[in-house]
Amino acid sequence: MYDTQIDKDQLTGALRRETVKKNVAAIHISGKLSLLQRKLSNVLLLNAYDALTTAQTHSIDARTLAAIVGYNSNDFDTLRASLRALAETVAEWDMLDEQGRQEWGVSSLLSFATLKNGVCEYAYSPVLAQKLHDPKIYALINVHIQRNFSSGHGLALYENCYRFVRTGSTGWWSLETFRKLMGVQGSNYYESFKHLNAKIIKPAVNEVNKNSDIEITAEFRKKGRSVTDIRFVIRENPQLAMFQIDDSDGVRNQEVYKALRGQGVSDRLARQWIAEHGEDYVMQKLTYMIGQGEVKSSVGYLSAALRDDYQAKTEPKPSEPSPEAVEAARQQRSERDREDAAYHERAAERAGRAQKLEIVQDLVSRRNPTQRNADKQLFMASLTGDLERENFSVHGWRSGLNTSAIIDFWLDLEPEAFGT
Repeated sequence: MYDTQIDKDQLTGALRRETVKKNVAAIHISGKLSLLQRKLSNVLLLNAYDALTTAQTHSIDARTLAAIVGYNSNDFDTLRASLRALAETVAEWDMLDEQGRQEWGVSSLLSFATLKNGVCEYAYSPVLAQKLHDPKIYALINVHIQRNFSSGHGLALYENCYRFVRTGSTGWWSLETFRKLMGVQGSNYYESFKHLNAKIIKPAVNEVNKNSDIEITAEFRKKGRSVTDIRFVIRENPQLAMFQIDDSDGVRNQEVYKALRGQGVSDRLARQWIAEHGEDYVMQKLTYMIGQGEVKSSVGYLSAALRDDYQAKTEPKPSEPSPEAVEAARQQRSERDREDAAYHERAAERAGRAQKLEIVQDLVSRRNPTQRNADKQLFMASLTGDLERENFSVHGWRSGLNTSAIIDFWLDLEPEAFGT
């Protein structure tokens, strides 16, 4: 399940490949985890990550956990079975330590897990927690992307390739290692490369390329006529925007964002204005500013225009208007009508969002401290931008910059609370 790299020379052991420029140190997970169990493992790690090396145990509301992973929140039998599988799964690593000495280790993936009063409490062994917390060894998986996967093999391949996105290749794995990563070791059927390629490699590669933020291509190395090794060449998916990763729901693709950047507005400020005021309102004030001619500071003027709702003044009508003037006036009225309609629509949207945020505050107030802490950690982990995380850290569940994401998060958890 977990596979990563570390920039160390002279790595020895089963994973050493002479043709690899950067040797691979891997945390391998033995055992055949289902898709649900893989997703569960990732969410538990995201929840614990900030306190992974400082807290002995971690906790999360079981209903929250179910909603994030994507299964029936009342199905505690499935949750118990999945937690049992993680506790019975063995993690094994073989790498160099800080002094350049070879280190081999083994640990259960979870040292324990309990369910009590609707709360899941769990822990990692101290040595595994250190390995998982080191960004050189382990990269966190985006929980939104993992929702797109429908097979455990596809998600397993994505996890193992995503570690290497910055280097562009996984390096060579023996087919034995690859079978272990996919959880099909020991199967006589998959000892045949023909079957492995048709049933595991090709479908998993297609799912990764279709459903994630990376694209991968499999390459093979032979000894004689037999395939002995496999590696995956990795690049970022050119259709990255469809996954809405670190792009504030596609804000950077909007014309108003590009226009703001053209006026010297910073990326963060442009996204913040659009998130707080809406695309149409910001464009209206930008157009108004341009109509004023040269201004001393575009950023300062726009900030005031957005804050104080600057409005264009209507010129007095001539006593005997020409047909052209009449048409211009008609167009102005039509434009004002559209602006009024847009204003009222935005006002209604703001009122709707405010009402939903009040529901969120009520839901938060009903949860115990453990549940509230788990909710915050999970939501923070789902945010991909520094600006969004900073805003949430300051304003919590009233974060205006994250309003849409907050509502979506709680709709997943408590859909009945929001009615229709």
